[in-house]
Amino acid sequence: MPTPSMEDHIEQIYLLIDQKGYARVSDIAEALSVLPSSVTKMVQKLDKDGYLVYERYRGLMLTPKGSKLGKRLVERHDLLENFLRLIGVDEERIYNDVEGIEHHLSWNSIDRIADLIQVMEENPAFIQQLEELKTQQSE
Repeated sequence: MPTPSMEDHIEQIYLLIDQKGYARVSDIAEALSVLPSSVTKMVQKLDKDGYLVYERYRGLMLTPKGSKLGKRLVERHDLLENFLRLIGVDEERIYNDVEGIEHHLSWNSIDRIADLIQVMEENPAFIQQLEELKTQQSE
């Protein structure tokens, strides 16, 4: 089981490769606000654990295992952002809230939240009720 830090690195590597076609240690460090030396250590661990292939000075590539997990982690993040947005969390709080909770939920909980989002999107009256409650609470 990858640690939260491993997940953050895999997610960021997946996003960088998706956006730029590659991921460099310096890009990962900048995106995660950590030192390049920390990223290098983590990349070496992820290589050892089979999530990526890392060749010093040549870059890195996600393995199928790493790519599959990276995709799932990005989808988890997006799903939680969508959920918080749907239930009316203030936009400026969403990113930090997702970062705070995403590693603490089981995949079963994530799947149930996905189901709840589907039900909410199919029932706009439910979303409207939530918005009305939020308005009442802020008065």
